[in-house]
Amino acid sequence: MTFKTNLSIVDGSMARLFGTNGIRGIFGKTLTLDFVSDITLSIASFFKKGPILLGYDGRESSVIISKVVSSALSAAGLDSAICGLIPTPCLQFATKKLGYNGGIMVTASHNPQEYNGLKVAARDGIEISREDEHRVEEFYFKKRWKIAKKFGTITNESQAVGKYLGGIKIQINAKKIRSRRPKVILDLGNGAQAVTAPLLCRELGCGLVVINEKIDGSFPGRGSEPTPQNLGKLASTVVRSKADFGVAFDGDGDRSIFCDEKGSILTGDRSALLLSKHILDRYPKSKVVTSVNSTSVIEKIATKTRSKVIRTKVGSVEVSRKMVLEDAIIGFEENGGFMYGKHNQVRDGCMAMALMLDLLSSTKGSLSEEMANLPPSYTTKGKIECSKDDFKKIIRTLKNEPYKRDFTDGIKIFLDESSWVMVRLSGTEPIARIYAESDSQVGLDDIFCKYMSKIKLAVGR
Repeated sequence: MTFKTNLSIVDGSMARLFGTNGIRGIFGKTLTLDFVSDITLSIASFFKKGPILLGYDGRESSVIISKVVSSALSAAGLDSAICGLIPTPCLQFATKKLGYNGGIMVTASHNPQEYNGLKVAARDGIEISREDEHRVEEFYFKKRWKIAKKFGTITNESQAVGKYLGGIKIQINAKKIRSRRPKVILDLGNGAQAVTAPLLCRELGCGLVVINEKIDGSFPGRGSEPTPQNLGKLASTVVRSKADFGVAFDGDGDRSIFCDEKGSILTGDRSALLLSKHILDRYPKSKVVTSVNSTSVIEKIATKTRSKVIRTKVGSVEVSRKMVLEDAIIGFEENGGFMYGKHNQVRDGCMAMALMLDLLSSTKGSLSEEMANLPPSYTTKGKIECSKDDFKKIIRTLKNEPYKRDFTDGIKIFLDESSWVMVRLSGTEPIARIYAESDSQVGLDDIFCKYMSKIKLAVGR
């Protein structure tokens, strides 16, 4: 059986199974049930003992994959408990708080409907480190696993959702939120946050309108990834309903994209800046971890509270694990993944929504007014089909640029104090991703157009 999903190399001989965020592949093709069984045996060998908590998203293949996962864990002698269809951050939080030795989430996050995959959480409720991913892969490629003489038990776990929502509520001022009675529009994207986000809003006394609320693994409403291009219904519903804000989640519910009361869609960077300011004002002299492709404005905001910003490679695993090492209170990615360390050091769309409710309950201003108080920043991103050889050509071309460069993840070129462009090879798809930032829309458009042309020229497009 050949597994082809990811493109990077572990040691020059083994194909990399874990991508930027977990293992993903096209179900039945690059992600077969045989592979799921074997990689689960490898994960079981890594964990050594149970119990392991198992959850899954709403994709059509998720239930059958979860059955294979639980069966393989049992065959390896590990006990497991199934908490059913829940968001990824719920599985992660429950793993930590309910005393499991690890967790496995069946999901392909925001990937299209034909994909599925696995995310593996350690006993602390955070995705396993890159080093531990390598250990799992070593078990897999060397077939270093054994079938146990005594099978593990398979039970059900019913406390995950309640424990998760309770954990979120203790991090915010629920009384203030209820007194303001905010109105919120939820675009659930036919995904897993349909299980928890509406319930939290109702428990906090919010006026609530939901769209794309039916869980459906084909994601018929607007696709599994929320983008400015597919959130038109959310924006119009917010304006028509005179809501305080709207929020859209991705397929497994760990990311959130916000919409202000005027119908403007906020980038993940901009909402992260606002939430970071809200938190750092309360907890000055703190640490913020973010990836190299996120906005440079966070340094300006952190400086005002004598806080420190630490940069990592792209990927929630990189950010989460650095948060643990640094005891950071905040972590975020530009894609709408926000992490609040006091809750759990993982991306959590529902926790981010609760923090936005907390922020608005503590001020008389609207979301758009709060956003207007932030330093100006304009960001964009794009992608181009790209092999590893093509990417080498791009790097060779951009290395000749007469600016300061950063090679933490791909190449990042600093054009001036507020403008930069970055290119990196995706860890989950055969593409290169291009990111850029400037303090004006005109400047951003000029930068992106100029460097996209250079990138295409480098690969002969």
